[in-house]
Amino acid sequence: MPGFELFGDQERKEVNDVLESGVLMRYGFDAMRNGHWKAKELEKALESRLQVNHVQLVSSGTAAVSVALAVAGVGAGDEVIMPTFTFVASFEAIIAVGAIPVIVDIDSTLTLDPEAVEAAITSKTKAVMPVHMCGSMANLNALSAICKAHDLILVEDACQAIGATYNGKPLGSIGDVGCFSFDFVKTITCGEGGAVVTNKARYFKNADHYSDHGHDHEGKDRGAETHPFLGYNFRISELHAAVGLAQVRRLDEFLKIQRSHFQILRNALSEIEAVTFRTVPEGGEESCAFLSFFLPDLETTRKVDNAFKEAGIDGCFHYYDNNWHYLRKWEHLVNLKTLYSMSSEIKNGLQYLKDKKFTQSDDLIGRNISCLIKLSWTKDEVEDRAKHMVEIIRRNL
Repeated sequence: MPGFELFGDQERKEVNDVLESGVLMRYGFDAMRNGHWKAKELEKALESRLQVNHVQLVSSGTAAVSVALAVAGVGAGDEVIMPTFTFVASFEAIIAVGAIPVIVDIDSTLTLDPEAVEAAITSKTKAVMPVHMCGSMANLNALSAICKAHDLILVEDACQAIGATYNGKPLGSIGDVGCFSFDFVKTITCGEGGAVVTNKARYFKNADHYSDHGHDHEGKDRGAETHPFLGYNFRISELHAAVGLAQVRRLDEFLKIQRSHFQILRNALSEIEAVTFRTVPEGGEESCAFLSFFLPDLETTRKVDNAFKEAGIDGCFHYYDNNWHYLRKWEHLVNLKTLYSMSSEIKNGLQYLKDKKFTQSDDLIGRNISCLIKLSWTKDEVEDRAKHMVEIIRRNL
């Protein structure tokens, strides 16, 4: 991770197909395309890879979450349960459809704690959204059972976890609807892009229309299409889809490299008694995009993180002090700093954040470091990195 590290002739070939046809838009202009429909091809490739009936490409992972919520009927005043540890896009997408993000603790999987989810359910709860951060997963058996018992929608945010599986099924394919990101730092990239995946025909039809201004995509005359309902512009371009098409064909190649590098690092850190690793639910297999581990306490973790930086060991993240990925630094959400007026439902619905404590999450994220696994490393570089990481951790314990 990320796939841009290994851009090559495959990506150039797909992009050149688009440039030679001159059609950069995914819809229309049939006669000019010379048979090139990169977005459609990528959707079919992802359907096969992710073992789902339907894939709708969109412009980003954030767009994917927004569209997924909308097509599932999540809207004004509904509550969506999400974790403290995620990217800011999670709450942005929930707010964008008029819903209220209900943020709850994570557990040692670094994803939603099922007990915290159960405790947060109210009469307004519409959906539960686990976020499979850093290449691994939530306890989907437990979360699925909770959703079934309370008649809730399970929205899987697998934006950081393509290639990971749970009980033999690809992450993103297990919930009612799933989301992926193909931005520039994902395991496979389109540069910018995302996907909504589902086995529900109605959700897919809604996603197809909603992501393109509500167009029904009936017939071959775009100007004659009707609009069954309101939509927005979340389209992907053919250029972005072309890059992704080449990359998805290389996913197994990328995953093999990630897993090899991951195992070298994990084996080395396993020799340190004070180091423990994130919990992977039974039946789960990580994508190995990140190696996530815990140290004994916050002070030690900060010392190790600073020592990694001083030693030039890049790509290791202590999210406790990170502005993007952990609730502790989301001051703009807590204080609702916006360019426009928010609905009273959202304003009132987020008041709980003013004094809510997340001690369980603080402890886990405070002791966690997640290290990006680069595809471009050589084996010697990984082994040298592992050696230095072990030395630094031992020195700071």
